[in-house]
Amino acid sequence: MSHAVRRASELVLDETTVTALRAALRTTADEVVQAIIDEVPPYANALSGRMGVTIRRAVRTALGHYLDLASGNATGGDASAAAYELGRGEVRDGRSMDALLSAYRVGARVAWRGLAAGAVPAGLPAAQVAKFAELTFAYIDELSAASAAGHADELAARGRAHERHLEQLARDLLSGASPDVLLAAARRAGWQPPISLTAVLLPAAQARPAYRALDPGTLVLDDLPDASGVLLVPDADRAHLLRQLPDRTAVVGPARPWTRASASYARAVRALSLS
Repeated sequence: MSHAVRRASELVLDETTVTALRAALRTTADEVVQAIIDEVPPYANALSGRMGVTIRRAVRTALGHYLDLASGNATGGDASAAAYELGRGEVRDGRSMDALLSAYRVGARVAWRGLAAGAVPAGLPAAQVAKFAELTFAYIDELSAASAAGHADELAARGRAHERHLEQLARDLLSGASPDVLLAAARRAGWQPPISLTAVLLPAAQARPAYRALDPGTLVLDDLPDASGVLLVPDADRAHLLRQLPDRTAVVGPARPWTRASASYARAVRALSLS
């Protein structure tokens, strides 16, 4: 945790206040989860059953760890590691960063309401209540940042895996792999097969810039021999495709059924060798 959260030990809540707050942890956690269900639509049906039990337990654990810090009784452990894994899990469950951060904002508000309801009747002085509020929100901000980092890292990892699957599909197409192999590779890459593919051969350095101007289903490789790259463009109109390729050194093969894209590539290679 950062310096802002380590400062929680400066507060050092007295035993009476800590006891009152711990007694309310279960209720506070339930209120946090219910508020997230009510106010953040992507979680409306996600926190029931076993998942709801797990999240309530996680909220109680995080708040309990904070009370350990604030009372000077921390015994080790770092809630940010669990928050990081929570962020990664949200990607796997299909929820966005916006939904995750909205849940944290709602949770912070409701958690503080519950903590304040325990601290004030326990006789915590006003100045200490203000300090308690500051450090509570700093702690939750730290958890939120850790979850956001986990979410971003998981998205990045998935993006890299997706790119690798698309590149392998392109290599299988160029090598003339069997239709069964190609269909399996397309499924792994989450790529919808078109009717036809057209191979475009061009310098490797120009492959990615040209790719960005074409159909998003285009496959690209920029590490072929002789510093060349290839684009496999789905269902292309040849005249329109040529207009989209401002570089006159690009060589466009004929359209071929997608499982025979290697034939289009071979024709483009032959045309380039003749030129």
